[in-house]
Amino acid sequence: MLNYNTSIKEDKSYEGLEMKEIKPVMKLIIRGKTKDFITTIGKNLDMILPTEANTSTLGETLTALWLSPDEWMLVSNKVVSEDTNTYEVEDNLINNISKFNLGAVTDVSDQFVMINIKGSKVFDLFATGSPFNFNEFKNRKGSVVQTILSHIDVIIHLTEINEVNLLVRRSFSEHLYSWMNDSASRL
Repeated sequence: MLNYNTSIKEDKSYEGLEMKEIKPVMKLIIRGKTKDFITTIGKNLDMILPTEANTSTLGETLTALWLSPDEWMLVSNKVVSEDTNTYEVEDNLINNISKFNLGAVTDVSDQFVMINIKGSKVFDLFATGSPFNFNEFKNRKGSVVQTILSHIDVIIHLTEINEVNLLVRRSFSEHLYSWMNDSASRL
């Protein structure tokens, strides 16, 4: 996270829509299948990983997003210091998961950009560029989906009704943000 350079240069507001990057936020991918993995994660994070597809678990300091039956993304609930890219959570998980061959821990903080989008037109915006049907999703707080938005892979997490955190690979973030701004200005 040292020398953090954002690809999203400014916050944007439109009628019924606000978009901004949330930075810097710690993001870890954890993978594992065994009961020991799940138990060790629970003890180390003081939270239970979601096991139902397309759901999340909100803890005091972290949110766990279900990505597949053996993969989750852990996201810090608050921004972290820009002065370091060392995280106590990551070190703790490496020492208790990876070193015992229970699973894998990978820091993807710099790989993904998190964009917060809120307002009454969030799902109107998504409907212009995603094949996913958000009808049920938008009413289930904590829902998570991996989908395509303007031909770009994204992870969308519904944090509140009409508010999402969208995760996109950094290399596509500037293009996606430009597309969202263009589409939002036409809603």
